[in-house]
Amino acid sequence: MSSWNITGQYMETCNCVFLCPCITSNLTARPTEGNCKAALALRIDKGTKDGISLDGLSFVVMIHSPGLMGDGNITVGLIVDDAASDQQVEAISAIAGGSAGGPMAALAPLIGKNAGVERRPIRFEADGLDYAMSAGELVDQACEGIPSAADPQQAISIDNTVHPVNSRLSLAKAKRTSFHAFGIDWEDATGTRNGHFAPFAWVG
Repeated sequence: MSSWNITGQYMETCNCVFLCPCITSNLTARPTEGNCKAALALRIDKGTKDGISLDGLSFVVMIHSPGLMGDGNITVGLIVDDAASDQQVEAISAIAGGSAGGPMAALAPLIGKNAGVERRPIRFEADGLDYAMSAGELVDQACEGIPSAADPQQAISIDNTVHPVNSRLSLAKAKRTSFHAFGIDWEDATGTRNGHFAPFAWVG
């Protein structure tokens, strides 16, 4: 298995009402809508696999769980920045799909369907507690961190989670979410739905 590493920033929104029960229950609680639709967006600031630089590229892991996430049968699709070469897409696909090892490999036993790979221009922006990203017409999402009264410049966080991106996640509410990818469809702009963001550092 090859050696690789990527570091950068992550954000996501999902269709659960804040606070998503999946994380706080170790994936054993029923999602608030009965199913989970989520987009995990990662911007690679520095990274390499098999000598191939992945600096500056972004990707999105789309997830649909028909019920409790811990029960499996999850559909997963991958969107990769269209600025990536074929070699870079192959490298990111191996990392995001878990075949190259690393954090996403732990999710593999729960996956029932791999919906494939799409390439789109990906925009990822982070400004303090505000995060936003889009992937062509497939995904558009934004979230705002819940500021801590102890330090309003920092979001309240949850620690020691089973989340594959980072064990420590900042809590956020989704400002808007639009998913239309791999048969996963969701629209919301109520400000009541769940979001997270965090730095990440993966190795494999």
